[in-house]
Amino acid sequence: MANKAKASEAPFAYEGLDRVIHERARLSVLTSLITHPKGLTFVDLKQLCALTDGNLSRHLSVLEKAKMVEIWKGQDGNRPQTTCRITASGRKRYLEYLSTLEQVVRDAAKTAGKSAGDEGAARGLRGLAIRRV
Repeated sequence: MANKAKASEAPFAYEGLDRVIHERARLSVLTSLITHPKGLTFVDLKQLCALTDGNLSRHLSVLEKAKMVEIWKGQDGNRPQTTCRITASGRKRYLEYLSTLEQVVRDAAKTAGKSAGDEGAARGLRGLAIRRV
């Protein structure tokens, strides 16, 4: 049985890339929800993330099972309305995930900057700015 490599032996393994979040649609959903702390309706979330009803429903189920989002079903007048909000643990996991992505960018910029043969990539990465949330 192989031993897990130490972080110093595998500096680009990025264990913090949460598999639940590291999917385009779920990343879009969580980004939308973290920017709207009071939550969003299913319709608004669908529009912001450019997803179909079925796709959004499936990804919300995954996020709800992981306790990253809360989902309420209610009524708006005579119409059913579903509202979604990121949970405190979902917010924490999302911010940890972003921290790991920031490290990926820093590592790529540092590595690209050392590579004399790849100056175009290095110039492009140097222009990236890391914003703290």
